Amino acid sequence: MQAEIITIGDEILIGQTVDTNSAWMGQNLNEVGVDVHAIQSVRDTKESILASLTKLDDQTKLILITGGLGPTKDDITKTTLAEYFKTELEFRQNVFDHLKRLFESMGRDISNLNRDQAWLPKDCEALQNDVGTAWGMKFKDEKGRVFISMPGVPYEMKFLMREHILPWIKKDLLGIDILHKTLLTQGVPESVLADRIKEWEEALPSQIRLAYLPSPGLVKLRLTAKGKRSELQPLMEAEEVKLRALLGHTIFGTDADSLQALVGDLLLQKGWTLSTAESCTGGYLAHLFTSVSGSSRYFMGSIVSYDNRLKKDLLGVSEESLSKFGAVSEEVVRQMAEGGRKRMQTDWCVAISGIAGPDGGSDEKPVGTVWIGIAGPLGETKVKRFQFGQGRDRNIRRSALMALDQLRIQLID
Repeated sequence: MQAEIITIGDEILIGQTVDTNSAWMGQNLNEVGVDVHAIQSVRDTKESILASLTKLDDQTKLILITGGLGPTKDDITKTTLAEYFKTELEFRQNVFDHLKRLFESMGRDISNLNRDQAWLPKDCEALQNDVGTAWGMKFKDEKGRVFISMPGVPYEMKFLMREHILPWIKKDLLGIDILHKTLLTQGVPESVLADRIKEWEEALPSQIRLAYLPSPGLVKLRLTAKGKRSELQPLMEAEEVKLRALLGHTIFGTDADSLQALVGDLLLQKGWTLSTAESCTGGYLAHLFTSVSGSSRYFMGSIVSYDNRLKKDLLGVSEESLSKFGAVSEEVVRQMAEGGRKRMQTDWCVAISGIAGPDGGSDEKPVGTVWIGIAGPLGETKVKRFQFGQGRDRNIRRSALMALDQLRIQLID
């Protein structure tokens, strides 16, 4: 099924607000088998809204609209849609009662502006919004196309999508089962992955489609199957087994897994503790660990030794190594890992030193050069050099994720 998204709001067009709604809807629609054909962003004017509705592709069957449903005078989506569908507004008592209860629960009286939100187009189906005051509206035109209007507030839009729209699409609109399985990989570029699994991909059953979803440091491999669940499930499981056999430890998790949480679970299983000694990542690796609830059971802390003086004073890096080899070197990152493990009294310590950019590179050590060292409980320290790209933020993230993955591999060996 083909869909289009229309976002309404001057704040989007002038860059004051980033349109995250379309990205979220596009992702979730794709997961249930709906193809987003186009996205429009238009001004808060009747003329712009009506013009966007006349530009719809002939094959589009579902139109999702966000924005312009608030209580103020500049929220004109409701009245514009009433005009487009040649209908009038009517007072919905059930909507008003819901709004009244909502305001009473907050200890407030409902205002006239909010009371006006109970007036909805006569020919629409109202979609109850339990997290806000603007209800969603669903229309159907003479061509059989379905139009759904939602608030622009992201958490309200997501509530309506999850509670009303996505279940309706899966049950009534599509009438087929759609299965997804996402395998998460780290440390191998998309092109290399594609080459390694080329023959497997070409032999996939016709019901299964593979998508590559790359991001800095990670590539997600998403399998999507459409048909009858009873037939799809064994096919999906069989293909996953084949893919795992081809990629091995390159796959670190599935679906919503995170690398930091999986590494934390491995540490807990072994009863080990961890610390980090960071330079170019500036504490980002520690942040990833502490983003996991319960990480205090294994993560003890971090020393962010951005300046060489702190590398010497806090981690015990020698002046000789810094002078001879530089801060971004095998020798220094080895001493950072070993010194951090000793100073913070942990079983493991992961150290990172590199050139994030955009300045600071040289012919010998270009921007993106990163050394990662891991000191473990058996007294062995493994150090490895990586060469990433030019973007500073990307280099910081890729460095931290690579460090996580290098530690993961050591923990499972």
